[in-house]
Amino acid sequence: MTFLFDIGRVLLDFDFETSISRLLPAGISDASLRLSRLLERKDEFETGSIPKNAYISWALGVLGSTATPSEFEHAWRHIFTPNEPMWDRVRGLAAAGHRLILFSNINSIHWPWLVKNYPEFALFHAAVASFETGFIKPHPEIYQYAIATHGLDPKDTLYIDDLPQNIATGRKLGFRCWQYDLKDHPAFEDWLAANLKSEI
Repeated sequence: MTFLFDIGRVLLDFDFETSISRLLPAGISDASLRLSRLLERKDEFETGSIPKNAYISWALGVLGSTATPSEFEHAWRHIFTPNEPMWDRVRGLAAAGHRLILFSNINSIHWPWLVKNYPEFALFHAAVASFETGFIKPHPEIYQYAIATHGLDPKDTLYIDDLPQNIATGRKLGFRCWQYDLKDHPAFEDWLAANLKSEI
């Protein structure tokens, strides 16, 4: 069986604001506004339509930060915490011989660093990373890209993501979907067990 796994809030939790806020000038009154503005060009960055250096320069300007680009990259990357129950499950699925594919809206700062610093990503057989495809979830093009590139049969592919809009597109295209909740991993395990049992 093939599995499509989102990364954020499925395999890794993240805390964007705590890390990036360290780059803000001291004593500013609009910290939350400046941090939220970084999301204005998130989709551009995650589809690869804005180069990394251009995004960093723009983001530092939005923050009003005197940080260097390297300091920004460090803060941008150090936002993640592994979701250990899910990694335990991934290890089990890999050992059982299932095909595992990462399916993530992700950017060119995070992706190479994650692969290097979380060696267990090597358990995955392939990855569909938005910044490399030019498409982004929940738009159907990235799902169609995954289907064509990896020869997926949606009805035989289990797709796990935390965002309802992404799951909605997956369902429209025929994937067997689960909207994951970090606070309720046992519900995922129940769903998974039922789906694996149906294949026996």
